[in-house]
Amino acid sequence: MQPDNPYASTRGSITSKQLPAFDEAMIQKYNRSGPRYTSYPTALEFTPIPVDLETKILKNREARAPLSLYFHIPFCRHLCYYCACNKIITKKNSDSGDYLEYLIAEIKLKRRLLTTEGGKNPVVKQLHLGGGTPTFLRDEEMIQLWEFLQTQFEFLPEDEGDYSIEIDPRELSGNTLKVLRDLGFNRISLGVQDLDESVQIAVNRVHSAELIENVLTEARELGFHSINIDLIYGLPHQTPETLEQTVRRIIEMAPDRLSVFNYAHLPERFKAQRQIKEADLPSPAAKLTMLGNTINTLTEAGYQYIGIDHFAKPDDELAVAQREGKLHRNFQGYTIMGDCDLLGFGVSSISQIANANSRYILQNDTDLQAYQATIDAAQHNLAIMPAVKVIKTSIKDRLREYVIMNLLCHDYIDFKDTNQKFGIDAITYFIDEIAQLGAMQEDRLIDMDAAGIRVLPKGRLLGRNVAMVFDEYLDKKHKNRFSKVI
Repeated sequence: MQPDNPYASTRGSITSKQLPAFDEAMIQKYNRSGPRYTSYPTALEFTPIPVDLETKILKNREARAPLSLYFHIPFCRHLCYYCACNKIITKKNSDSGDYLEYLIAEIKLKRRLLTTEGGKNPVVKQLHLGGGTPTFLRDEEMIQLWEFLQTQFEFLPEDEGDYSIEIDPRELSGNTLKVLRDLGFNRISLGVQDLDESVQIAVNRVHSAELIENVLTEARELGFHSINIDLIYGLPHQTPETLEQTVRRIIEMAPDRLSVFNYAHLPERFKAQRQIKEADLPSPAAKLTMLGNTINTLTEAGYQYIGIDHFAKPDDELAVAQREGKLHRNFQGYTIMGDCDLLGFGVSSISQIANANSRYILQNDTDLQAYQATIDAAQHNLAIMPAVKVIKTSIKDRLREYVIMNLLCHDYIDFKDTNQKFGIDAITYFIDEIAQLGAMQEDRLIDMDAAGIRVLPKGRLLGRNVAMVFDEYLDKKHKNRFSKVI
């Protein structure tokens, strides 16, 4: 019998069926550049937004839909050489105060357009501060932002909502973690990348393992619900042995989640990476060994492989949601809050909003001065809004998004479920894609039958490759815009 939710797992918390199987030959065969699918269509399909469209989108959103709020803080005090983000390196404290004023102005612009039931404030289930370094904001500025948000939105109690922030452990003041916890933040993410000193020096991000351990200890004492640590493999001077030592030391610290990213060296696109010498980078073979070792070490330690670089303890909300068939993916990565409209604030931030039968993806200007000029102009002209780019998704896009996201979240697409939701015959509709997947089935990366397509253990690390088959936009014009899957 099929369960009510066809994506709910009967595999238990961790079993051999759930663990990814590292097969170097298959990775070598199928590894090619592709999107991370934080949206479908991807951000490469943005077009200039027509005047008044953002206003109409916000006014017409479903009033009952809860919100996920994202705030982009672009500032850092140090330049990490591996960085591929839009960051501003500065040590001027005044920058954060000026930027906070623009964030508050943007919040006011958007909030006035949001309709709600009974005139109440819109409900917020999730909030995330990313960057850059969000804790570039001083403690008093963080309090100011949070208290202002309480006047504009209705937040779920902190034991029901998901309120998170990215942290550079080098930049925490003595009281910052307590301030964040007292405000209601319940999840933190720490950028660690590597604990080996030679690697840290090569990427200009030096900190001790003791510092990381102390932050985790304080966070647990303060009652944060979940702690994530970011690691990167493929950095200069890394070896399989040194990375293994880092991973084992991190496991001893017992974070609830880990993100283990592949470093893509693209100095022609990212200026900071020009500080890294190619001769210092590990070979492709060494990187594959690092990946295989890391996967084996983490899964042997009891972490559940979620997908696309992410691991979580079996009792973490992400792992539970995956087993229950309730995991989602958006611009914040894997999430349990799939029913939310995403509302972004700040330079380069992205929103994702549904209304009627359409879904819109919007992005603010990626240039700080241009973003600030837009917010300034909006104070005098109500027709001006922050977004400069938009994607309007079609029903066909929504169908393909549904297939891609279920493959990436649950390693499965159920044809009967898809037929019922979209009024199609999936086998006929995707006959060309099914034919393209034939080689993957022969290589035992997937299994296909009349019920659906399941990603097998040997194919879990290549889930993006399976998903790419269903991407209608992935053509030659985009082939150089992505990093390789592994």
